[in-house]
Amino acid sequence: MPTDEAITKFDQSRAQEYATQSRIALAGYDACHELAACLLSAHLGTGDARILVGGAGGTGQEIISAAQLQSGWQFVAVDPAQTMLDTALERIAQAGLADRVTPFVGTLNALPASAPFDAATLIGVLHHLPLQQAKQDILHAMAERLRPGAPFILACNRCAYESQPLFLAAWAQRWRMAGASDAEVEAKLGKIRQGAVPPASEAEVESLLHAAGFRQPMRFFSSLFWSAWIAFKSPAGSFAM
Repeated sequence: MPTDEAITKFDQSRAQEYATQSRIALAGYDACHELAACLLSAHLGTGDARILVGGAGGTGQEIISAAQLQSGWQFVAVDPAQTMLDTALERIAQAGLADRVTPFVGTLNALPASAPFDAATLIGVLHHLPLQQAKQDILHAMAERLRPGAPFILACNRCAYESQPLFLAAWAQRWRMAGASDAEVEAKLGKIRQGAVPPASEAEVESLLHAAGFRQPMRFFSSLFWSAWIAFKSPAGSFAM
């Protein structure tokens, strides 16, 4: 589960800048969230559904995109960082969707698992967990709170940054396109090198999904270091394939 370091790094200043910076750091940010909503909708169809949103703090975009597409969906927004969750809830309220979202400040393990969800998302979280066991634990926590066969959206950075020097250079150029000075770009490069610890590869992400009880992972989006998958909780009594 999230470490204290992973939680406290998202302080008030980080929360306030997150919406802008995430769209620079990830080319296609909105497209990724829109596709995630479309995939969930294509699988679940119309009607009521309860959606679990892990690591919901920040932009709240996964909730906004999905809620605008499906009026019958309700969301439980979970995040251990109060400031990040407050920032997301403010944006959700501005979109007129606050009455469909139940916030939960804390870790996923602290969220009761008595009422299984119809779908779940975990976007932009996994690479912020420095330990492999923490990555595995949070995926297990998601699976434990889903109905058998329920869809799950996972999106994260998925390779060591220094292993892809061309991508790292292109990432720096994207910040320059957004108006960052050379000094600011160097600071951004230093932060990404010293901060998040992504899975080593797409294969490792899919292995983590299988170990947590998900099957049929399908990558539907990629942008430099970032990829997104839809997978499905294994049916009751079966193993992940």
